[in-house]
Amino acid sequence: MRVAILDLGTNTFHLLIVSVSAKGERRVVFKSKVVVKLGEGAIHQNEIAPIPFQRGIKALKHYREIIDKHKPERIFAFATSAIRSAVNGKDFVREAKAQASIDIEVISGSREAELICYGVRQCVDLSAGRSLIMDIGGGSTEFIICDHQKIFWKHSFNIGAARLLEIFKPSDPITASEIGKLRKFFAKELEILFQQTEKWKPTQLVGSSGSFDTFAEMIGYKFHAKNVIKNANHYEFNIEEFYKLHGILVSSTTMKRMKMKGLIKMRVDMIVLASLCTTFVLERCKLSKMKMSKFALKEGALWNILQKNN
Repeated sequence: MRVAILDLGTNTFHLLIVSVSAKGERRVVFKSKVVVKLGEGAIHQNEIAPIPFQRGIKALKHYREIIDKHKPERIFAFATSAIRSAVNGKDFVREAKAQASIDIEVISGSREAELICYGVRQCVDLSAGRSLIMDIGGGSTEFIICDHQKIFWKHSFNIGAARLLEIFKPSDPITASEIGKLRKFFAKELEILFQQTEKWKPTQLVGSSGSFDTFAEMIGYKFHAKNVIKNANHYEFNIEEFYKLHGILVSSTTMKRMKMKGLIKMRVDMIVLASLCTTFVLERCKLSKMKMSKFALKEGALWNILQKNN
């Protein structure tokens, strides 16, 4: 059986096509991501602006051509924060069906968190106590407290990096005053998270994909002269190296970040806010251990689909 998974995020649309044997063995047939930035310009108003709207539909039409070429038996398309919270999100879903013949399921934040957990479990060992999984998206950020078998708590917060960028519009470089405002914002918005971490006491932070891939790549080039995640699905951070990188990021200008190795153009504006949120969570939850998982929503969705199919 051949399965196509579309993860339609706020910043990027991902396509994963996998061939699954009768024994359950998986082979990646095609994997791609397209930068769409659906939240650009209007995410803080819970709307998809006209230009990003058309950019998203264009990406889906492109993916439709690829899907037709590979002929998967089943296609699953999941939409997350930008489409979920937009007043014209249903219009986008309708146009995706009309122009690209793609049926989109708009999933809840809770369901998104659950699927992210399923993805992370496939490439990070979560058997040693409880972990706090963190997935920084463009529109939302998901947190899951779990171990290798059970989810104890999960929640989706509307504090994705693109949304924060539109709300706070930080200076270049970000100022101490702006950092203070963001920390107050995180303290208020994430109050329930800190209550739950106090209750369940996770021992490590596991960042899934996105910004955490970027942190790992930047650390690799900065401190080890190589891409430390090139042929790996997971990575364990040296926490001191992460805090050094954080210091570099918060004092940097956009121009300087554009030249930093391991930092892709799409994340140049958002990485500072992602780093501020990550360090705040590490400090408040008293976590000194951090790992990265390359697997996230789309891999978790595939795993869940195959479990149901079996």
